[in-house]
Amino acid sequence: MNDAIWRVLRTLLKSKLHRAAITDANIAYEGSITIPTDLMEKADLWNGEKVLVTSITNGARLETYVIPGPSGSGQIIVNGAAAHLINTGHRVTIMAWGESENPIIPKRLLLNERNEVVNDTVL
Repeated sequence: MNDAIWRVLRTLLKSKLHRAAITDANIAYEGSITIPTDLMEKADLWNGEKVLVTSITNGARLETYVIPGPSGSGQIIVNGAAAHLINTGHRVTIMAWGESENPIIPKRLLLNERNEVVNDTVL
């Protein structure tokens, strides 16, 4: 019997933008979700990072990747085929995950209708 120590990596929430307002949906674009760079920094999201987007409005769920938008613009845009599921005016939660052997303290931000952070302790 091998006495090797097994590492267990768990997938944990690391970033959450809750109740984000979708400001535009661009079906003609190749894909992704555009998020202003100031929100990306506050939520610890990277350019190209995989995210789960869930619509509070209609229950749709999809995975895509983040692309940076203009800082301070408040513009969160669903691009490509995802725009068939999540549209302008929808309220969504955008989540990213990390793998770790240890607990992760996630960045969890509640946004208002202008995509401004109103609380940073949302569950």
